[in-house]
Amino acid sequence: MTYKVLVLKGDGIGPEVVSEAVQVLKVVARRCGVDFNFEEAIVGGAAIDAYGVPLRPETLKLATESDAVLFGAVGGPKWDDPRAAHRPEQALLTLRKELGLYANLRPVKTMKELASASPLKPEVINGTDLLVLRELTGGLYYGKPSERRTTEKGREAVDTCFYTEEEIARAVRLGFELARARRKRLTLVDKANILSTSRLWREVATEISQQNKDVAFETVLVDAMAMHLLQRPKDFDVIVTENMFGDILTDEASLLAGSMGLLPSASLGEELNSAGYRIGLYEPIHGTAPDIAGRDRANPLAAILSAAMMLEYSFGMRAEAEWIENAVAAVLREGYRTPDLASPGAKIVGCKAMGRLVREHLERMEPES
Repeated sequence: MTYKVLVLKGDGIGPEVVSEAVQVLKVVARRCGVDFNFEEAIVGGAAIDAYGVPLRPETLKLATESDAVLFGAVGGPKWDDPRAAHRPEQALLTLRKELGLYANLRPVKTMKELASASPLKPEVINGTDLLVLRELTGGLYYGKPSERRTTEKGREAVDTCFYTEEEIARAVRLGFELARARRKRLTLVDKANILSTSRLWREVATEISQQNKDVAFETVLVDAMAMHLLQRPKDFDVIVTENMFGDILTDEASLLAGSMGLLPSASLGEELNSAGYRIGLYEPIHGTAPDIAGRDRANPLAAILSAAMMLEYSFGMRAEAEWIENAVAAVLREGYRTPDLASPGAKIVGCKAMGRLVREHLERMEPES
């Protein structure tokens, strides 16, 4: 079976970390008898420089014809002009919208070997294993109007938070499905004491919970959740929330794992690919880190783990995904770290070396059955 994967490396450290993820997938393909047809295109700031737009129609067409998309990161100071007509981030937002990618899954799992990398106490974070489902196609990031205006009284700006019942319901239903396969607990995060959209989220989620009584259901206000994530992260299993809240909370949750360089993500839609699984876009949650771009200092593990999520969710290869996860864990147990995870006694390596170490473990380990 041949699967078509569109590789969009983007800007900053994106090309470095995605290249290592692709090499890991090639090892899996060779040892497990599958074939990935990788096709590359440029997006984000690199595409603005080359074509004047962050996402060409030709690239979007390639994405719609692919079984999955492996994405790096976009943006950087070079393109950070709020008055610019085109911004790198528009590429990712357009891909999410046009591919119908409505659910962003961000797992956060701590490893005892990395407890010292987190500023939080080991007894607080050890044993954390949660999954945040962030709704992707609605909310402030897409609501209209969204614009700046100049009036007689000065400058003003408006962003609109908008959600429909169906946008909420499909995210919540998927959340219950995921929770059922884990520890059967779902937490809805909202701001229902203030926002009308949050009150709709809570109303719809509560209704759906009545059809899923085998899964424990609770609601938590977003400001309280920001505190709970750092005080008692082990209490949570699947967290479902709207677009902006999920964006902020998952960046905060990177403290639990020790670094953003360890956190992967999957953005899933309802459409099925040629393998019969969900079309998805897979990316590390870290940004472009322009200060270390091109210096072989980036952490490729989040990109590699994103590739593992691709195997699971877009190709049904859960065993192979666990194989990659185990290889990553083995490298970390041996004390190897990229600079973002530096600690006393650690063996500091660069991006390329870390990717090579993961591949070497894959070569030595037997594929999961």
